[in-house]
Amino acid sequence: MTQDDSLKNYHAKRDFTKTTEPDGGDSGARETPIFVVQKHDASHLHYDFRIEIDGALKSWAVPKGPSMDPKVKRLAIPTEDHPLDYASFEGVIPKGEYGGGTVMVWDIGTFRNLKAEGEEPLSMAESYTKGHLDFHIEGKKLRGAFTMIRTKRGGAKPQWLLWKKKDGFAASGRDILVDEPNSATTGRSLEQISVEEGDQQP
Repeated sequence: MTQDDSLKNYHAKRDFTKTTEPDGGDSGARETPIFVVQKHDASHLHYDFRIEIDGALKSWAVPKGPSMDPKVKRLAIPTEDHPLDYASFEGVIPKGEYGGGTVMVWDIGTFRNLKAEGEEPLSMAESYTKGHLDFHIEGKKLRGAFTMIRTKRGGAKPQWLLWKKKDGFAASGRDILVDEPNSATTGRSLEQISVEEGDQQP
């Protein structure tokens, strides 16, 4: 699948004359692959976890957000691929548009594929197809090794689980979502983003 094909659903769901979301003009892969977690106050508050695979951001909605506690597994529901330049998007999607609400860059950084370091190395794309991702995150908030596994539950949309692996960065019992609620790039709260960006609609 080409990068253009992977973003067809993304483009079909958006009217770029109404939303300030990026249209995907930046399609070049990064020297070091990126991830982003966006806090999204739409019809309900949730977190969007996105990780770069084959020139696009594979994306999941994580209703309860990521955790640094290895005992906590989070449900992750796949959504459409997003363009790489979406990683820096922080603003307000207009009401009535797909995903309408306030979006925050809650965390952002790079990662490395741990499955590429074994005796039988797998690319991220191969690992995604097999339904088992292992990666080490270097974010502003999230750090260390994480796992994502596709489960056998669910109907039309497969369900995944996301959790922190035990390592020196793990923090049992800590709720990082409560401790660090604001933007990793601007320091703003959702309320501040809503007020400051809400008047800048197309």
